[in-house]
Amino acid sequence: MTSPTPTTGAREALKDASQLRQKRMIAEHYTRLARAPETGSRSVYTFVPGNLTELLRSFDLLPVLPEINALQSAMRGKSKEYIAIAEKAGQSEDVCTYVKADYGMMKAGNLGPTGEKLPDPDLLLLSYTGCFTFLKWFEMLRHEYKAPVVMLHVPYQADGRITESMRNYVVAQLRDKVIPELERISGKRYDEDRLRENLARSARAEEDLVAVLQSARRRPSPIDSYFGAVYYVGPIFSAFRGTEDACDYYRELRAEIDERVAQGLGPVTPDGQIGRERFRLVVEGPPNWTHFHEFWRMFADEGAVAVASTYSKVGGVYDTGFRHDPDHPLETLADYCMGCYTNLSLPSRVDMICRYVEEYEADGVLIHSIKSCNSFSAGQLAMLREIENRTGRPGGFIESDLVDPRYFSAANLKNRLESYFQMIDQKRGRLSA
Repeated sequence: MTSPTPTTGAREALKDASQLRQKRMIAEHYTRLARAPETGSRSVYTFVPGNLTELLRSFDLLPVLPEINALQSAMRGKSKEYIAIAEKAGQSEDVCTYVKADYGMMKAGNLGPTGEKLPDPDLLLLSYTGCFTFLKWFEMLRHEYKAPVVMLHVPYQADGRITESMRNYVVAQLRDKVIPELERISGKRYDEDRLRENLARSARAEEDLVAVLQSARRRPSPIDSYFGAVYYVGPIFSAFRGTEDACDYYRELRAEIDERVAQGLGPVTPDGQIGRERFRLVVEGPPNWTHFHEFWRMFADEGAVAVASTYSKVGGVYDTGFRHDPDHPLETLADYCMGCYTNLSLPSRVDMICRYVEEYEADGVLIHSIKSCNSFSAGQLAMLREIENRTGRPGGFIESDLVDPRYFSAANLKNRLESYFQMIDQKRGRLSA
């Protein structure tokens, strides 16, 4: 793994081979999307939690994920403009800012991160995994694009477990509703052998991803499981699960992280290597995308490293043992959808976070509450109190938004984080006294 090279002012981290591979994969995907009207390729808009990428690719359909487009718009400094367009058109300030950024991007020409126009959807595949906003979002897109919608209703894990009746319910929808619609728009018959091959590739990639995420159990952690994991989970949570590209990427990434472990190195940030790991945190909630690097720097400057996060499980919880199973193709797709983080009950989320605190020897739990995301933010304060009671580790609470820069206050966040780190230090002092 290449080490960051010091430059004048801030240090610039060189890109590793896996990062370059991922960048190339994404660019090629968006180029294929831009050329879809010429090549005759069909595209399906869908969501990150509960997406059926392996099934879509078995029909040669191209996945498009509006959530990913929204966060990339924020990282490119475009979301403020897009949100203004959406609010001028009547969208409320309280509507999920992913929705408004996506709507504004569509109205501004629907240009993707490479500057090329995205194709209109041939199908809107709505997988409901714990977020009611998804329903209204695709209702709006159906009106705008005049595209057909097929819904996969995913039962909520209210009791913290998947029952056979829940699994059968999802499988029946896949077999009787989703697959026939995919056959119709693609003009191809369902090929279960091809789906099995995609699922086998997914399982291989998932194995390597879990090894990468669990490397954070070491001291120092070779990765940041919140900010850094955003890049690690990108291919598997979006358009590449089930592909050889994903397998190659995760194999390469795992080798790079193994090398960092062997050298006793900590995480690399956009500004370079973290010098000393002072705080080990479990983080709950998505990041802020409009000021992503600035937000990360607030942690890195204090030597604070996320050793586990819930956001890195929003598109699939693999570290509890789930892998896509090619021997049971539709059943494993059902289990995947039902097991995404946003489809878990609050007690299940608390159990997961408490387990992370113990297994990763975290100093505390930090909640980043998102103003416009009820799927994450509802119940977080109650969760934090329960986690503190069960683990004895101090909790912190900060607030901003996903992609609306109006709700990012650098001074406020920095003050809260500094106070939280001081609280951890004080607790350490009391315990060692």
